[in-house]
Amino acid sequence: MIIAGSKWHEEDIVNDILTVHVAKPPLSLVESAAESLFHISIDISNAPDLVASYTRPGQYLQLRVPDVEKPSFLAIASPPSFVAASGAFEFLVKSIAGSTAEILCGLKKGETVELSPVMGNGFEVEQIDPPEEYPTVLIFATGSGISPIRSLIETGFGADRRSDVRLYYGARNLKRMAYQEKFKEWESSGVKVVPVLSQPDDGWRGETGYVQAAFARAKQVSDPSDTGVVLCGQRQMAEEITAMLVADGVSNEKMLKNF
Repeated sequence: MIIAGSKWHEEDIVNDILTVHVAKPPLSLVESAAESLFHISIDISNAPDLVASYTRPGQYLQLRVPDVEKPSFLAIASPPSFVAASGAFEFLVKSIAGSTAEILCGLKKGETVELSPVMGNGFEVEQIDPPEEYPTVLIFATGSGISPIRSLIETGFGADRRSDVRLYYGARNLKRMAYQEKFKEWESSGVKVVPVLSQPDDGWRGETGYVQAAFARAKQVSDPSDTGVVLCGQRQMAEEITAMLVADGVSNEKMLKNF
């Protein structure tokens, strides 16, 4: 995932990674996750400081491939506990023509990349804790924005102790929707998964259109004062959802983003 809304200008990004990169680890896995999306796993077992710097879902880093100056911002998809145990970062990367991400997705196992230290505050889940006081958590993701959301869900944020945790996850169609194999696991942890397809194939009986429209049809927020929100993905979606919920009385301080 390439983080949107970054405070860094392009020239700052290039300069930063040239001065702060800390590791040149090898790729351990590059495989298709969905149409235009790739699972990327990077072996950082020989970089314990890098492993230790990842402490919260939603954090990200800069990655640069060989012989390419422009790096990508990538949110870490695997939860911190997995990274600590396995010594590997996992990413969900969208391959965009002409981008660094496209080159990354074309690399092979064993090829090396440059990684910066882990950055960002991640999702400040303490803003919606304890679970008993924030029984409703609404999560919104589009496309590769599901990457840090996976980390959040699999890290655990007391979903099983909340009465209404919903994930609205938007993609063009099922072929472009990553992590479908994880939906049952996520549901068993207390997260209701609501796939939303903007251009579904014939036979689809689930939610259609954009995520914000699907949520507007459902809403069902019992008490805005005890509702938390997590947003990651397409900017227009995030802005429209935010405006909708603020108008309903949900506090901006309870809306978590990873940038």
